Amino acid sequence: MAAPVAARYRDALLRELGVERAPAAVGADHPARRWARSGLMQLSGRADAAPLMSPLPIASCADGALAALATLAPHADVADIDAAGLLSERAALAGLRRQGAMSAGGACRLLQAADGLLALSLARDDDWTLLPAWLECDAASWAAVEAALRERACQTLLERGRELGLAIAVSRRDGAPAAAWFRIASGAPFGGTPLAPPRRAPRVVDLSSLWAGPLCSHLLQRCGAEVIKLESISRPDGARRGAAEFFDLLNAGKRSVALDLQTSRGRAQLRALLLQADIVIEASRPRALRQLGIEADELLRENPGLSWIALSGYGRGEPQEQWIAYGDDAGVAAGLSDTQLRASGDAVFVGDAIADPLTGLHAALAALASHDAGGGRLIALSLHDVVRRVAGFDAPGDDAALRDRYRRWTAAVGADDIRMPTPRCVAVHAPRLGADTAAVLGERGIAC
Repeated sequence: MAAPVAARYRDALLRELGVERAPAAVGADHPARRWARSGLMQLSGRADAAPLMSPLPIASCADGALAALATLAPHADVADIDAAGLLSERAALAGLRRQGAMSAGGACRLLQAADGLLALSLARDDDWTLLPAWLECDAASWAAVEAALRERACQTLLERGRELGLAIAVSRRDGAPAAAWFRIASGAPFGGTPLAPPRRAPRVVDLSSLWAGPLCSHLLQRCGAEVIKLESISRPDGARRGAAEFFDLLNAGKRSVALDLQTSRGRAQLRALLLQADIVIEASRPRALRQLGIEADELLRENPGLSWIALSGYGRGEPQEQWIAYGDDAGVAAGLSDTQLRASGDAVFVGDAIADPLTGLHAALAALASHDAGGGRLIALSLHDVVRRVAGFDAPGDDAALRDRYRRWTAAVGADDIRMPTPRCVAVHAPRLGADTAAVLGERGIAC
């Protein structure tokens, strides 16, 4: 009898990281029931119709990823974390619901072009100002955008949109083999150095914002790490303006440092903190960091034990490091909506910005594995590649098998299994912006 999907995914991730130790236990629930009970089913489908089953074991893969992390940190404080539930946690706290071809958060839509479906995210006010240049006509509403797309080809729209800085993706099946979920851009491959218990709890500096990176550092904190959430005074984490409980959930217990990165003093303080870190998490384009005088490879040479985790939409290197992505459109680019369409006949979003929490889970695992193996690596993870890895695991081989699994898995769950997204309890508030700046700089011997 085959091992449960979650256990097989756990073991696959550990092999890819060169980890050879007894794995942490993971549940054996059927993937269909995990999907339904995690709240993800309630977030997938049209608002006026029944929620949709996913024919991919996404929830079970999340369980496997957390079990792999627990394998590396057997004393981690993760007993209260339902890994699959992490994927629906934001929706639970923000009161989001499924909206079919509109994302649960409302900023992304699946739109019909002349030869296929596009996902377009207009999450920033400035995005709307880019539409006239993209479409070569006025488009001040979603209805106007839809009308303009109907006679235009997806590939042309995709290329032009990316050049302008829009978060855009084509919903289609990609026949190429799934890419690796991480890439070591600098440093030794995994497997050459035996994993050993860390000498002390890792020091983490998290430069990221929103969901994927903060979830990564939150999970590392649960594994015993000391986490500094480092923000710019002039551009703090945009999640501070969102659902307060969600921000608290991801950032409580971290130390908040806010620096004026427009000054040479602030940039020097940033560099000094990074040089004392064991793990750095960032989700900026390399050009943005270079403008601050930060080069990851240079810092790795100065701090050989550093593990640098670089998160992006589509990966490092040109041209993809310039492409913008958010959790919903990245999931579409990785094939989730196309798979759902082929299985169920409905073109809808799958979950809520699902690429973000999946990437956060996998990033925490890669970061801890690198730290335990001595560091010295720049590890790149992209939203797209992580979702491709998950979507390709234990996937049906053809459309007939996909539709058959969809029918069987839908029939395998009852009404009591299909649960609303349920968050963890938010017991502690995140610190206010910069609450720990003076204390942290003083402790590290850095001039204020």
